[in-house]
Amino acid sequence: MEIERSLEKELVKYIKPNKVLVLLGARRVGKTKLLEEFLSKTEEKYLFLNGDDVDTIHLLEKQSTANYKRLLGTCKLLVIDEAQEVHNIGKKLKLMVDTIPGLKIIVTGSSAFELNNQTGEPLVGRMKTLHLFPIAQLEFAKQENGIQTQGNLEERLVFGSYPELSSLENRDEKISYLKEMVNNHLLRDILAFEGIKKRDKIISLLQMLAFRTGSEISLESIGKELQISKNTVEKYLDLFSKVFIIYSVSGFSRNRDNEITKMKKWYFVDNGIRNAIINAFNPLSMREDVGKLWENYLQSERKKKLAYTGKECPDYFWRTHTKQEIDRIEEQNSKLFAYEYKWGNGNVKTPSEFSKSYPRAKFTLINQVNYLEYIS
Repeated sequence: MEIERSLEKELVKYIKPNKVLVLLGARRVGKTKLLEEFLSKTEEKYLFLNGDDVDTIHLLEKQSTANYKRLLGTCKLLVIDEAQEVHNIGKKLKLMVDTIPGLKIIVTGSSAFELNNQTGEPLVGRMKTLHLFPIAQLEFAKQENGIQTQGNLEERLVFGSYPELSSLENRDEKISYLKEMVNNHLLRDILAFEGIKKRDKIISLLQMLAFRTGSEISLESIGKELQISKNTVEKYLDLFSKVFIIYSVSGFSRNRDNEITKMKKWYFVDNGIRNAIINAFNPLSMREDVGKLWENYLQSERKKKLAYTGKECPDYFWRTHTKQEIDRIEEQNSKLFAYEYKWGNGNVKTPSEFSKSYPRAKFTLINQVNYLEYIS
């Protein structure tokens, strides 16, 4: 099933002369496929290079305008896939856009700690960054009706939404694909950074995050359990974020004494990756973590929707020392919107302390009845 990706139109919007468009996303979320679709429709003459190819490294090695002009010829569009593999790519891109009039550049990267470190400072004021996620529900909605979407919900809660999953025919193939993704791609990217060798600690930390999805995480407690320092835990979490496995959400507060803000919650960008890390692929009827799957799915799908529609806003969770809590708080145009996630159909009231502290905030329960309006 071919899915039209939301960012395809954004590529057209943000590709400008003497600017660099950076497309970030985990391995296999479809960055190369998106580029191929875009390039098949462009009338621009372009040069496509792959950063994983040693020939590309050689071609770009000599950092001179003359070399790059010779390489480009009459092309006015340069595309470099997996650009983080090219040494000093940021300085090389800066030289190109500063000295070759009219040149447009697109680069992709699957390791933000590599690409951001190399492009960040050299390209200040010269680049735009977009993020590509596993397929979003708002993208699936272009291909399926409401009945089909409801029928596919359990599949997406368990196996996630990486693009290649739709071409796999059975459960065993999907499980194998996701395990291979974790072991041969995501973990490889992490362990390659600064020669990290503690594979067992990395895996144990990821498993802890998976089991505690949607719960507040104490770095000190996790460090003690794993027998590593708090700083090491923090470093690993940062790496996981930068290869697009997880992301954090902070606690919301307006300096009310009873509100918790010191700890963060961590979510997985994709449910399938979360489940692969703990080898948990049972159907929902046989699981005790359906609430965690539902919360992770809604958080991630909401994140995708806001990013793709250009409505990104600060988001938080809310919790008090008396254990009143709300799953998600969004702040838009100085207004607060509170969302509570519930898998079942029961009613949920606005926590009394929240109502008292933020009487103008809007509170909404998100369940199986109305979730599509929330994420697509």
